[in-house]
Amino acid sequence: MIIKTLLTGHSRGLGEALARDLLARGHHLLGLGRSGNAALAHEFPRQFSEQRLDLAEPGALQAWLAGGQLEDFLADADQALLINNAGLLQPVAPLGAQGAAAIAQALSVNLAGPLILADAFVRATAHCPDRRIVHISSGAARNPYAGWSVYGATKAGLDQHARAVALEHIPGLRIASLAPGVIDTGMQAEVRASDASHFPQQARFVALKVDGQLAAPAAAARRLIDHLLSDRFGQSVDGDLRTL
Repeated sequence: MIIKTLLTGHSRGLGEALARDLLARGHHLLGLGRSGNAALAHEFPRQFSEQRLDLAEPGALQAWLAGGQLEDFLADADQALLINNAGLLQPVAPLGAQGAAAIAQALSVNLAGPLILADAFVRATAHCPDRRIVHISSGAARNPYAGWSVYGATKAGLDQHARAVALEHIPGLRIASLAPGVIDTGMQAEVRASDASHFPQQARFVALKVDGQLAAPAAAARRLIDHLLSDRFGQSVDGDLRTL
Protein backbone atom coordinates (compact mmCIF):
# COMPACT_ATOMS: atom_id res chain seq x y z
CA MET A 1 0.00 0.00 0.00
CA ILE A 2 1.34 3.42 -0.96
CA ILE A 3 0.82 6.08 1.72
CA LYS A 4 1.41 9.70 0.75
CA THR A 5 1.56 12.50 3.32
CA LEU A 6 1.58 16.26 2.86
CA LEU A 7 3.01 17.97 5.95
CA THR A 8 3.43 21.69 6.58
CA GLY A 9 6.09 23.13 8.86
CA HIS A 10 8.46 20.14 8.56
CA SER A 11 11.73 21.93 9.24
CA ARG A 12 11.76 21.95 13.04
CA GLY A 13 9.93 21.18 16.28
CA LEU A 14 6.88 18.97 16.15
CA GLY A 15 6.83 19.14 12.36
CA GLU A 16 10.31 17.66 12.01
CA ALA A 17 9.46 14.97 14.56
CA LEU A 18 6.30 14.10 12.62
CA ALA A 19 8.28 13.92 9.38
CA ARG A 20 10.89 11.59 10.86
CA ASP A 21 8.27 9.29 12.35
CA LEU A 22 6.27 9.11 9.11
CA LEU A 23 9.35 8.47 6.98
CA ALA A 24 10.53 5.76 9.38
CA ARG A 25 7.17 4.04 8.84
CA GLY A 26 7.74 4.00 5.08
CA HIS A 27 5.51 6.91 4.08
CA HIS A 28 6.24 9.08 1.08
CA LEU A 29 6.34 12.63 2.41
CA LEU A 30 6.07 16.03 0.78
CA GLY A 31 7.10 18.78 3.17
CA LEU A 32 5.76 22.27 2.62
CA GLY A 33 7.33 25.21 4.40
CA ARG A 34 9.34 28.37 4.37
CA SER A 35 12.52 26.50 5.40
CA GLY A 36 13.88 23.25 4.05
CA ASN A 37 15.20 20.25 5.94
CA ALA A 38 18.52 19.11 4.52
CA ALA A 39 18.90 16.34 7.10
CA LEU A 40 15.66 14.63 6.05
CA ALA A 41 16.57 14.98 2.38
CA HIS A 42 19.91 13.26 3.09
CA GLU A 43 18.50 10.47 5.26
CA PHE A 44 15.40 9.65 3.19
CA PRO A 45 16.26 10.54 -0.43
CA ARG A 46 13.70 8.16 -1.98
CA GLN A 47 10.75 8.96 0.27
CA PHE A 48 11.15 12.65 1.02
CA SER A 49 10.60 15.72 -1.10
CA GLU A 50 9.92 19.31 -0.15
CA GLN A 51 8.64 22.56 -1.52
CA ARG A 52 9.95 25.86 -0.18
CA LEU A 53 6.87 27.99 0.30
CA ASP A 54 5.90 30.70 2.76
CA LEU A 55 2.31 30.13 3.83
CA ALA A 56 2.20 33.77 4.90
CA GLU A 57 1.97 34.59 1.18
CA PRO A 58 -1.42 33.31 -0.06
CA GLY A 59 -0.53 34.17 -3.65
CA ALA A 60 2.51 31.89 -3.52
CA LEU A 61 0.43 29.00 -2.19
CA GLN A 62 -2.22 29.49 -4.84
CA ALA A 63 0.41 29.64 -7.59
CA TRP A 64 2.01 26.42 -6.37
CA LEU A 65 -1.33 24.63 -6.25
CA ALA A 66 -2.13 25.79 -9.78
CA GLY A 67 1.05 24.07 -10.99
CA GLY A 68 -0.34 20.57 -10.41
CA GLN A 69 2.48 19.28 -8.18
CA LEU A 70 0.08 18.26 -5.43
CA GLU A 71 -2.01 16.16 -7.84
CA ASP A 72 1.15 14.56 -9.22
CA PHE A 73 2.38 13.66 -5.74
CA LEU A 74 -0.93 12.13 -4.65
CA ALA A 75 -1.89 10.43 -7.94
CA ASP A 76 -0.87 6.88 -6.93
CA ALA A 77 -1.76 7.05 -3.23
CA ASP A 78 -3.79 4.24 -1.66
CA GLN A 79 -3.98 6.28 1.53
CA ALA A 80 -3.42 10.05 1.66
CA LEU A 81 -2.80 12.23 4.69
CA LEU A 82 -2.68 15.99 5.19
CA ILE A 83 -1.14 17.30 8.40
CA ASN A 84 -1.62 21.04 8.81
CA ASN A 85 1.13 21.62 11.36
CA ALA A 86 2.70 25.00 10.47
CA GLY A 87 1.72 27.80 12.81
CA LEU A 88 2.69 31.19 14.21
CA LEU A 89 2.30 32.32 17.82
CA GLN A 90 2.73 36.03 17.14
CA PRO A 91 1.32 38.59 17.69
CA VAL A 92 1.43 38.12 21.45
CA ALA A 93 -0.10 41.38 22.62
CA PRO A 94 -3.38 42.89 23.76
CA LEU A 95 -5.82 44.31 21.26
CA GLY A 96 -4.57 47.66 20.03
CA ALA A 97 -0.92 46.61 20.18
CA GLN A 98 -0.91 43.76 17.66
CA GLY A 99 -0.41 45.45 14.29
CA ALA A 100 -2.05 44.80 10.94
CA ALA A 101 0.92 43.00 9.37
CA ALA A 102 1.34 40.55 12.26
CA ILE A 103 -2.39 39.79 12.36
CA ALA A 104 -2.56 39.21 8.60
CA GLN A 105 0.50 36.94 8.71
CA ALA A 106 -0.96 34.82 11.52
CA LEU A 107 -4.28 34.48 9.71
CA SER A 108 -2.53 33.36 6.52
CA VAL A 109 -0.29 30.75 8.16
CA ASN A 110 -2.60 29.46 10.90
CA LEU A 111 -5.97 29.52 9.17
CA ALA A 112 -6.13 30.49 5.49
CA GLY A 113 -3.26 28.19 4.47
CA PRO A 114 -4.68 25.08 6.15
CA LEU A 115 -8.16 25.68 4.73
CA ILE A 116 -6.80 26.23 1.21
CA LEU A 117 -4.65 23.10 1.44
CA ALA A 118 -7.54 21.02 2.79
CA ASP A 119 -9.72 22.03 -0.15
CA ALA A 120 -6.97 21.26 -2.66
CA PHE A 121 -6.14 17.97 -0.93
CA VAL A 122 -9.71 16.70 -1.09
CA ARG A 123 -9.94 17.65 -4.75
CA ALA A 124 -6.63 15.90 -5.52
CA THR A 125 -7.59 12.69 -3.68
CA ALA A 126 -10.99 12.00 -5.23
CA HIS A 127 -9.58 8.65 -6.41
CA CYS A 128 -8.33 7.66 -2.95
CA PRO A 129 -10.51 5.43 -0.72
CA ASP A 130 -8.81 6.52 2.52
CA ARG A 131 -7.90 10.17 3.00
CA ARG A 132 -7.37 11.91 6.31
CA ILE A 133 -6.83 15.51 7.40
CA VAL A 134 -5.55 16.57 10.80
CA HIS A 135 -5.25 20.20 11.84
CA ILE A 136 -2.79 20.79 14.68
CA SER A 137 -4.88 22.82 17.08
CA SER A 138 -4.16 24.08 20.60
CA GLY A 139 -5.68 24.33 24.01
CA ALA A 140 -5.83 28.06 23.22
CA ALA A 141 -8.62 27.27 20.75
CA ARG A 142 -10.86 26.21 23.63
CA ASN A 143 -9.55 28.26 26.56
CA PRO A 144 -8.97 32.01 26.19
CA TYR A 145 -5.61 33.53 27.13
CA ALA A 146 -5.02 37.27 27.43
CA GLY A 147 -2.49 38.27 24.80
CA TRP A 148 -3.28 35.30 22.54
CA SER A 149 -6.51 36.55 20.98
CA VAL A 150 -5.21 36.14 17.42
CA TYR A 151 -3.52 32.77 17.99
CA GLY A 152 -6.55 31.40 19.85
CA ALA A 153 -8.98 32.67 17.23
CA THR A 154 -7.05 31.04 14.37
CA LYS A 155 -6.85 27.72 16.17
CA ALA A 156 -10.54 27.88 17.05
CA GLY A 157 -11.17 28.43 13.35
CA LEU A 158 -9.44 25.13 12.57
CA ASP A 159 -11.63 23.37 15.13
CA GLN A 160 -14.81 24.76 13.60
CA HIS A 161 -13.63 23.90 10.10
CA ALA A 162 -13.13 20.26 11.11
CA ARG A 163 -16.54 20.11 12.79
CA ALA A 164 -18.30 21.45 9.70
CA VAL A 165 -16.40 19.27 7.21
CA ALA A 166 -17.16 16.16 9.27
CA LEU A 167 -20.87 16.91 8.79
CA GLU A 168 -20.42 16.91 5.01
CA HIS A 169 -19.70 13.15 4.97
CA ILE A 170 -17.30 13.36 2.04
CA PRO A 171 -16.59 9.82 0.76
CA GLY A 172 -13.42 8.32 2.20
CA LEU A 173 -12.55 11.42 4.22
CA ARG A 174 -11.87 11.63 7.94
CA ILE A 175 -10.94 14.90 9.60
CA ALA A 176 -10.02 16.13 13.08
CA SER A 177 -8.51 19.19 14.72
CA LEU A 178 -6.38 17.97 17.60
CA ALA A 179 -4.51 19.76 20.38
CA PRO A 180 -1.21 17.89 20.87
CA GLY A 181 -0.41 19.11 24.39
CA VAL A 182 2.48 21.28 25.57
CA ILE A 183 5.61 20.25 23.69
CA ASP A 184 9.25 21.23 24.16
CA THR A 185 9.71 23.14 20.90
CA GLY A 186 10.92 26.53 19.71
CA MET A 187 7.38 27.86 20.02
CA GLN A 188 7.43 27.11 23.75
CA ALA A 189 10.73 28.99 24.03
CA GLU A 190 8.98 31.88 22.30
CA VAL A 191 6.14 31.67 24.82
CA ARG A 192 8.60 31.81 27.74
CA ALA A 193 10.30 34.84 26.18
CA SER A 194 7.01 36.73 25.91
CA ASP A 195 6.57 40.06 27.66
CA ALA A 196 4.63 39.24 30.82
CA SER A 197 2.77 42.55 30.54
CA HIS A 198 1.39 41.33 27.19
CA PHE A 199 0.96 37.67 28.22
CA PRO A 200 0.01 37.29 31.90
CA GLN A 201 0.34 33.47 31.78
CA GLN A 202 4.05 33.67 30.93
CA ALA A 203 5.22 32.52 34.38
CA ARG A 204 3.06 29.41 34.17
CA PHE A 205 4.78 28.30 30.97
CA VAL A 206 8.21 29.01 32.44
CA ALA A 207 7.27 26.73 35.34
CA LEU A 208 6.22 23.94 32.97
CA LYS A 209 9.73 23.95 31.48
CA VAL A 210 11.47 24.16 34.84
CA ASP A 211 9.34 21.32 36.24
CA GLY A 212 9.93 19.04 33.25
CA GLN A 213 6.29 19.06 32.20
CA LEU A 214 6.89 19.56 28.47
CA ALA A 215 6.49 16.55 26.17
CA ALA A 216 9.36 15.57 23.90
CA PRO A 217 8.57 16.27 20.23
CA ALA A 218 9.29 12.66 19.20
CA ALA A 219 6.90 11.26 21.79
CA ALA A 220 4.13 13.69 20.83
CA ALA A 221 4.66 12.94 17.14
CA ARG A 222 4.46 9.19 17.69
CA ARG A 223 1.25 9.53 19.69
CA LEU A 224 -0.34 11.76 17.05
CA ILE A 225 0.58 9.52 14.12
CA ASP A 226 -0.53 6.37 15.93
CA HIS A 227 -3.93 8.02 16.37
CA LEU A 228 -4.04 9.43 12.84
CA LEU A 229 -3.48 5.97 11.34
CA SER A 230 -5.87 4.18 13.68
CA ASP A 231 -9.48 3.22 13.06
CA ARG A 232 -10.44 5.66 15.86
CA PHE A 233 -9.28 8.70 13.93
CA GLY A 234 -12.13 11.07 13.18
CA GLN A 235 -14.41 9.84 15.95
CA SER A 236 -13.32 12.82 18.05
CA VAL A 237 -13.31 15.78 15.68
CA ASP A 238 -11.90 18.40 18.04
CA GLY A 239 -10.15 16.50 20.83
CA ASP A 240 -7.02 16.71 22.95
CA LEU A 241 -4.45 14.14 21.90
CA ARG A 242 -3.50 13.47 25.51
CA THR A 243 -6.95 12.07 26.30
CA LEU A 244 -7.65 10.11 23.10
